[in-house]
This record gives sequence, C-alpha cells and structure tokens, in this order.
Amino acid sequence: MKDNQAILTDELWERVESLLPKPPMCPQGGRPRANDRECFGGIIWVLRSGARWRDLPSHFPSAPTCWRRHRDWTEAGVWETVWGLLLAELDEFGILKPDELFLDATFVPAKKGEKKSAKLSGVRG
Repeated sequence: MKDNQAILTDELWERVESLLPKPPMCPQGGRPRANDRECFGGIIWVLRSGARWRDLPSHFPSAPTCWRRHRDWTEAGVWETVWGLLLAELDEFGILKPDELFLDATFVPAKKGEKKSAKLSGVRG
C-alpha cells in the first residue's frame, strides 16, 4: 500500500478536490500537469512525516512539483478553508473540545524588529 492511499481515501479526496483552484489553461500546450490527488498525497506525506521535500518517496510526483503545488494552494487559501471545514465538522459531531485547542507558534509569523530593551547599534543609531 502506498503512503498516500492510507491517508487519502476516495471519500476524503472528493471533498477536498472541489476546494482546489482550477489550473490555468496553457494555450501553447506543454508538459501534462501532475495529478492533483498525487500531489496532495505528497504534501500530506511531507507535513505528517516532517521530512524534507527532497525526501519525498518516488511514488509521488517530484518534490519541486509538490512544493510548488503546496505554495500555490497556500496562496489560494486552500489550507485555511480545509482547516475551517474540518473544525466545523468536528464541532457538528460534538468531537471538538474548545478547551483543548491551542495555537502553535510555528504558524504565527515572527515580526521583525528589536526588543525595547536592546540598544541600537552604531550603524542603526
């Protein structure tokens, strides 16, 4: 069994596929686009395993392809939409426990700047 088959059932894929943006058509033709479902499986594999993109198993599309698809879907807001739908569904079934939710700082962008107690360097001062 491939890694993506254990995670991505047909039922789950049907629900996710409709949330993905449609790819732009290229009038010149070109290389066929990699399968969205296989890319989604590769992205999930990387996110769940914590592995580097270049360690993606060979039965998935190439690492750069999966990375670009992840980037594009992130910019399109796909992951936030999926997360929101998942939370709504868990809440609907009474599985969501708000007192057990937390925000992981790895998802919050760090703001550039300096601490109030830090002294300015000679260059910046």
